[in-house]
Formats: sequence, C-alpha cells, structure tokens
Amino acid sequence: MGLLDGKVAVVTGAGRGIGREEALTLAEEGAKVVVNDVGAGLHGEGGADVHPAQEVVDLIKKNGGEAAVNGDDISSWQGGKNVVEQAIDSFGSLDILVNNAGILRDKMSFNMDESDWDDVIRVHLKGHFAATHHAAVYWRNRSKSGEEVTGRIINTSSEAGLFGNAGQANYAAAKAGIAALTWVEARELSRYGVTSNADAFDKWDPKNIANVVAFLAAPESADVNGQILIVFGADVYVMSAFQAVGQVSRDRAWTPSELVAAKGDMFKGISSGVPDFSFI
Repeated sequence: MGLLDGKVAVVTGAGRGIGREEALTLAEEGAKVVVNDVGAGLHGEGGADVHPAQEVVDLIKKNGGEAAVNGDDISSWQGGKNVVEQAIDSFGSLDILVNNAGILRDKMSFNMDESDWDDVIRVHLKGHFAATHHAAVYWRNRSKSGEEVTGRIINTSSEAGLFGNAGQANYAAAKAGIAALTWVEARELSRYGVTSNADAFDKWDPKNIANVVAFLAAPESADVNGQILIVFGADVYVMSAFQAVGQVSRDRAWTPSELVAAKGDMFKGISSGVPDFSFI
C-alpha cells in the first residue's frame, strides 16, 4: 500500500531530471501517472521527440504501475487542457498536478534577447498556469456538484525566484511569479478541497525533491497549503512569505529628506544592501 493508491497524477516536463523522478516516485506510491514531456532539451531545443517520456512510462509499467505518455506543449492553453483531459479519459479522474516543465536561457540582462525572455516566461509561468486552470475548472465543477475533492497542485519554484540570481532575469522572474501564483491558488481553491504548494530545486539528487512532492500529494497533507519548501539533500526548509523586517512610523507623511534622516531607524539591525542569495 502506497500513500497515493488510487490517485491519478499529471507530471509536466517529466521525461528527464526532477520531473522524471517525481513521476517515478508518485507511481511507486501507487498513483497512476500521465507523463508529459515535449522531448525538448534544457534550453528548449527540439520539441517533437517524446521518447524520454515513453522511457519513464515503460519503467513505471515494468515496475507494475500504470502510466501514459503525453507530448503536448504545456505552455499552450490547449496543451494544458489536453493533458488534464487525458488523465481523466485514461484513468477516470485527476487528483494531483505537478507543474515542473521549464527551460533555461541564462544571460545577463544587457545581453538577453527578447526571445530569451519570452520563451522562459512562457514555458515556466504560463506553462504552470495553463494546466492549473483546466485542473481547477475540473475540481471546482466536481466540488460544486457535491463530490468530495482532494486536489493537489505542486509547483516548481527556485531559490532564484525567492532571492534573485545574476544572469537569470527571465528565470528568476518566472519562478517568483510561480511562488505568487501558488499563494493565489491556495487562497482561491482551498474551498473546493484543493491545496497548492511549491518546492524549489535541489542541487543534489532529484529523488530528494520527488519524495517531498509525494508527501505534498498525499491525503495526509491536506492541511499543508500555500507553502514554499526548499530541499537541500535531507534538509527540508519551510519558507516564509514576505514579512516586514524594518519600520519607521509616525502620524504624518514623510518627506524625502526626513526619510534620509530616518534611514538608520528604518534599517536598524538589518542590511540595506541586496539580500543574500541563500538562507543557509
């Protein structure tokens, strides 16, 4: 018996890397998995080869699980609709959506082309929302018809999106957007029995993140919602949303010169420079 017996999952960008491990781990825990991948490389090259996803499906089936290949472009509205509908048509329902698909086009802001920006934002940010929209419609309709829903949305953010990273203006902006999107989804969909959480990339074994994804997908994690988790090896960090760390207050408006004079109080005990990239 696994944590996810009887559940149906979609994992996007699951042909390689973290997505692959997520699909395999969800299947190990008993879920039926739709493995989405367009077959493109890390930088988005190619796009017609779905063989990496087929390899994952074959491995799941070899291990006694159930899975199906989906080769849709998840960054398109229709692609997001197709992958959700395939899960429902193939396995009868959809319980878990793991948004993982993404590409890299790393360049400094002064060297970045318009296409570098557009492609990364499209694949990461729109790619996360397209499938989520159609899954949310499905879950909301089921809930409003009186069914009990236990939907799970698990998004892939990054430290770059939480702290910023030089050379990744496009990627960091997309990942920051995904963190904000996760909070919105958590607020909007909880009334329908759906949770939304995000995890950030691990620099070691992708299995570490896959295990956290399976935990978030489990029925026992229904009380975990709107959270951002970062995984480093065996360390799992629960991150906080933006919070005030400094303040100056009074009962009338500040002038610019007065704020200059009060700067020491505003930043008392904290740095006024660029925040450190990592929390470690």
